[in-house]
Amino acid sequence: MSGHSKWAQIKRQKGVNDSKRGQMFTKLTREILSAAKQGGPDTDANFRLRLAVQRARAINMPQDNIQRAIARVSGGGDDEQQLDEVTYEGYGPGGVAVLVETLTDNRNRTVSELRNVFTRNGGNLGENGSVGWLFESRGYITVPLEGKDLDEATLTAIDAGAIDVNDVDGLMEVYTELQDMEAVRSALQGAGLPVDTAERAMIPTTTVQLDEQKSTLVMRMIEKLEDLDDVQNVSTNLDLSEEMVAQLAS
Repeated sequence: MSGHSKWAQIKRQKGVNDSKRGQMFTKLTREILSAAKQGGPDTDANFRLRLAVQRARAINMPQDNIQRAIARVSGGGDDEQQLDEVTYEGYGPGGVAVLVETLTDNRNRTVSELRNVFTRNGGNLGENGSVGWLFESRGYITVPLEGKDLDEATLTAIDAGAIDVNDVDGLMEVYTELQDMEAVRSALQGAGLPVDTAERAMIPTTTVQLDEQKSTLVMRMIEKLEDLDDVQNVSTNLDLSEEMVAQLAS
């Protein structure tokens, strides 16, 4: 799971700057709308909605914005945006696998924008099923240890159902089966451990390493993909070197 871990580390260190915060609000509003429409407006009963709200709060999205998005669905207004969940698959420079999850109200626009980014950055869109089989859906939880004992925290996570635990500079990363994520999160919080994030992640089952030039091209392409309004998540099976992580996170 090192490929995902390193990409998450880069995004965590770079953070969300002010210029992209508004775009993140838009993306998470869409996710909240979609989750509430499918599973209802109750965050206690709707796990996906609860995760979306947690992510929104993590980037300081105003509570009024969150509540308005949920109310749009529960109110059943005619202006409710029709969003389709579509996952696209493709290849980046060096042949790395790229999985792009979108929420879109216009599939033609989305696929045109995606194809343009892939083509301009040395990649290409693939057929449905071309790379999806290389990824597994997992729960991903981060816990700032803040002086807590790593071994005890790891045991707590494993006893609750975690399948893998990493320590990245004092941040414990916990991976779970998706259906076990809430139980693990609750157990960690119950043990007095501060859970920073809890979200679904697409984890590559196998990873590839490229030279510095191709790795830089892949990461540049991923950033361009994530800049598209319709794109919610981008996953890749590229495994970066520690030197590349430090360089890209700066």
